[in-house]
Amino acid sequence: MAVSADICKELDSFRLDIHFRSSARRIGILGASGCGKSMTLKSIAGIVTPDEGHIEIGGRVLFDTGKPGKKAAKRVNLKPRMRNVGYLFQNYALFPTMTVEQNIAAGLKGSRREKEKRVRQMVEKFRLEGLEKRLPGRLSGGQQQRVALARIMAYEPEVILLDEPFSALDMFLKDQLQRELMEMLEDYRGTVIMVSHNRDEIYRFSEEVIVIDSGKIVAAGPTEELFKNPVSREAARLTGCKNFSRIVRVDAHTVQASDWGVTLELDREVPEDASWIGYRAHDFIPVWGEREKNMIPFDLADSAALPFERNYYIRPESARDDAIRTGVPRGDAIPAGAPRGDAVRANGLRSDVICWFVQREELQVLEERGMPDYLAFDEDAVLFLQ
Repeated sequence: MAVSADICKELDSFRLDIHFRSSARRIGILGASGCGKSMTLKSIAGIVTPDEGHIEIGGRVLFDTGKPGKKAAKRVNLKPRMRNVGYLFQNYALFPTMTVEQNIAAGLKGSRREKEKRVRQMVEKFRLEGLEKRLPGRLSGGQQQRVALARIMAYEPEVILLDEPFSALDMFLKDQLQRELMEMLEDYRGTVIMVSHNRDEIYRFSEEVIVIDSGKIVAAGPTEELFKNPVSREAARLTGCKNFSRIVRVDAHTVQASDWGVTLELDREVPEDASWIGYRAHDFIPVWGEREKNMIPFDLADSAALPFERNYYIRPESARDDAIRTGVPRGDAIPAGAPRGDAVRANGLRSDVICWFVQREELQVLEERGMPDYLAFDEDAVLFLQ
């Protein structure tokens, strides 16, 4: 089922200007808080009215303001209850004074017997047996989510909208509910659109992803493909890339990463329209011994131990060259609280650190061999960005 949305709306800090069409069954919308993700969902659901645009699901028009400057055809703005769209709010929005079965039955049409039969089906499907008479306040977070989904699925919507459904949960519960949600939606043949600022949730859930920044789509496409080649710097940042440098294209296979002070010689061709290079923090290859092409010296500025990995912050070669040229000492470490991966000041010297993240299972090599002499770039992992 195709979903088409052209949404324009003036907001306080920017203009929401979203245009997409997708036939994927699982669509993810990724972006930072306040970028317009939830407003996009609310516009599709009919909770918010765009200033202008067109929204269509499976060939059925839900909203249309017509073309500016023309005698428009009849304008359309279906009420939320007429759109056949299910909306799962962050807090699930269950009626607090209604039992589980009453919540599920809310909004159902038909005879009493038909409603009771449908509620029983949903109770069984979502594993809510024994909880039918409980109020939402006596349910766990996972049980509340199942009730909210059961209420939506009871009337078989064409599209389900998930608005940051895991944002308020701790990591353990979040992982558990993600798995449960995907399992419960397995046999749902309609379209599901989920918005999140969490790239892992989006990657795990979606077939296609739309990346939004300040009210505009900065990248869109099949999820795996977009994470592998995000095209724009903002899309790369939102999909988890930590390291960026401006570049100078020397020739078709050579590029200078000016913020890192390194020249990369590549077999693949450097795109002519690229102005940035990106490199994910987990993709560096440690090297002990002599320097070869496409390497940076391991000049440690700081590190941080995390439960399942260790993060190393490396001074780029350009910072070392600046220190030699100016005579300003680099200092031993970046001050506590300095932003990682951004331009900071260490003892008066601008210092753009390069992030190298090492997962726990790989740390044993470092413990046995010590810190590497260099970090090598994997050519296939280099991101050329606009």
